[in-house]
Amino acid sequence: MYKSIILPDIVKLLTERARALGLNDSEWASRAGVRSETLSRLRSRLSCDFSTLNALAVAVGTAIGVLPGSAVTTDNRYPAHFDRRYEECLLDLCASGSFDVQCWRPIGPAFFMAGLSVMLASVPGYDRRSMLELGELLHTGSSQVGVFAIWLEGSPLSPARFLSMLAQRISRAA
Repeated sequence: MYKSIILPDIVKLLTERARALGLNDSEWASRAGVRSETLSRLRSRLSCDFSTLNALAVAVGTAIGVLPGSAVTTDNRYPAHFDRRYEECLLDLCASGSFDVQCWRPIGPAFFMAGLSVMLASVPGYDRRSMLELGELLHTGSSQVGVFAIWLEGSPLSPARFLSMLAQRISRAA
């Protein structure tokens, strides 16, 4: 059994993805090969079989994986490892359009995630105010010019590359 305090957040993200694809719960469950009742009960639980969760994720074109969330740099500002898989996870999150701090927090260090949110505030198509508020919820002061400059200087993420990849992902989804 997979046990996590963030299972409800994962189910919420997957539900948002299913809705974005135009799927109701019955259609989503059917695609995943699980009973509708199983999906319904999952929303009120703190544990589930990994195979069930993975099937629901695959049915909406996503994947469940393990990321080194606690692996941060010595100053706790940035992820210690930044590879293609982690970048894909960040792209998925950003493309989802979620402003839910509970969806953002588990993905990486607060300062790093806040800077990512502040960066998105300048991107056409994103709600600037919501992205800046999210950044402030993740790390107080992140929307200040000087703090964002520190983020840009130390971030393992290349903004130009990342934003280009994000634009391509969003245009494919449209």
